[in-house]
Amino acid sequence: MQVLKVLAIALAVSLVSVGCLAGIAVWQLTGNVGQGVHLALLPGQSAPPVPGVGAIEGGVNLLLAGTDTRTGQGANFADPADLAGSSGAGSNDVTMVLHISADHSSASVISIPRDLMTPIPDCPSPDGKSTVAATDSGMFNTTLSRGGLPCVVLTAEKLTGLSIPYAALISFQGVSSMSTAVGGVTVCLATDVNDDYANLHLSAGQQTISGDTALAFVRSRHGVGDGSDLGRISNQQLFLSALVRKIKSGDVLNNPVTLFSLATAATKNMTLSDTLTNPTTLVAIALALKNISLDNVVFVQYPTVADPNDSNRVVANAAAVTALNAALKADQPLQLSGTVGAATQLDPSATAAPTTPAGTPAPTSSGTSTPTPSPTSAVLPPAVTGQTAAQVTCTKGNN
Repeated sequence: MQVLKVLAIALAVSLVSVGCLAGIAVWQLTGNVGQGVHLALLPGQSAPPVPGVGAIEGGVNLLLAGTDTRTGQGANFADPADLAGSSGAGSNDVTMVLHISADHSSASVISIPRDLMTPIPDCPSPDGKSTVAATDSGMFNTTLSRGGLPCVVLTAEKLTGLSIPYAALISFQGVSSMSTAVGGVTVCLATDVNDDYANLHLSAGQQTISGDTALAFVRSRHGVGDGSDLGRISNQQLFLSALVRKIKSGDVLNNPVTLFSLATAATKNMTLSDTLTNPTTLVAIALALKNISLDNVVFVQYPTVADPNDSNRVVANAAAVTALNAALKADQPLQLSGTVGAATQLDPSATAAPTTPAGTPAPTSSGTSTPTPSPTSAVLPPAVTGQTAAQVTCTKGNN
């Protein structure tokens, strides 16, 4: 943190050159990155080369998994009940795959439901000394405890048809720290949110959340919608869209101290694949995202239907998955044709809107809910739901 203090003083008196800033950033972030996790490669895959300075060349596929482990997450999660519920590696409670197009004009984020029943391939054991045999059907969120981050990646590759050379695992503390680093994220709540399970109680309207409150919001299932994991994914997409808008705003991109705080929060609370442990790679991927418009950042939920064998689980919607995977393989921008997740988009022509607390600015809408697709866009079937980062949405009321 002493480096940040020195940096802030230097910026204030305009004595630090761009070169010095880069040097300080790399020095600081390199110290946060530990030994990386080696990802198992599928036949025909090869590890990507370390990029030079500048945007990474070509497309990027990166998996981000959030573990629900309580181990090492502070006093709030150290009681016997929490530790008994999830400790050690934990489960991949949240899993998202980021796909950046080869020309860096669009990006998509695919959320894979934790309750998805799916074939799981052979995975290296957590100690890397043996192999965990494949299974014809397993719950997706067991892949982390089954074979670590490599197993999550191998299964996600089978689900999406993408080759995924980059991956990171983030903990509860990481979500909390990153939301604080950007000064909080403003979300719109259609109704009051009350979730005793997540210890989350928020009033309807615009709420700027950070730290443990932000963590509780993205974890909450009982406070919004129908209480399902699919409803929670929509909530997470709402939060991430707001976070992307905040990061791409001038307040963050033009503030080096905030950017360094965000990067520090990320690297201190993530386990990275060995392909990401070079800070140059992280910078190169970030630069590939820099000029993508909010309309072309699309969050989608991996399409599913109810599992006929278990009402509490889901299975892949084969037709919709085929369409989604074909678009990803063809590197096409995604165009949604269905509903905006399980949330409600704010419409500037609407006569009613959620109550906004006094003194809180109302959000702006991006316009229509179904923008005109570009000639190269892949229009996905209505069964694929989600939203763009430009669409300002509110949570769905609790059923």
